[in-house]
Amino acid sequence: MKISDLMISPPVTVAPQASVRCAALRMHEESVGSVLVAEDGTLRGVLTDRDIVVRAVVAGLPTETTTVAEVMSDHPVTVDVTDSVDAAYRAFRRSGVRRLPVVDGHRLVGVLTIDDLFLDVFQRFADLLGPVSWSTLQEPPARRYPAVET
Repeated sequence: MKISDLMISPPVTVAPQASVRCAALRMHEESVGSVLVAEDGTLRGVLTDRDIVVRAVVAGLPTETTTVAEVMSDHPVTVDVTDSVDAAYRAFRRSGVRRLPVVDGHRLVGVLTIDDLFLDVFQRFADLLGPVSWSTLQEPPARRYPAVET
């Protein structure tokens, strides 16, 4: 299975020159914990809700005038749209991040989250358990212990 089968596209993005407050509002509107920072379709970084708190709010920076570029994480770990899901698992394990921007060459095309992988695993289990559950419902339960005579 390819990353393109599981990724979210298009990703939620903001420009590097956007204010931190603008990015926070965008996260709130989209119900996401991070945004990808992109310019002309090229990934520049990632901004998480934690970046906003730790690098801007706690540091006392004004969120109205501080730009995303000032507090974002630059040089994010990425995966290619044609990579296998196994490559994503390896990237998540190596990096310790919860979100991976998905690129096609240098062009940003999506985002893959740990939650996307969890949902895929759960769906696979459900697909496996469905037939097993159905066959169990149609067959009488097997006796596990011999009957006790009274």
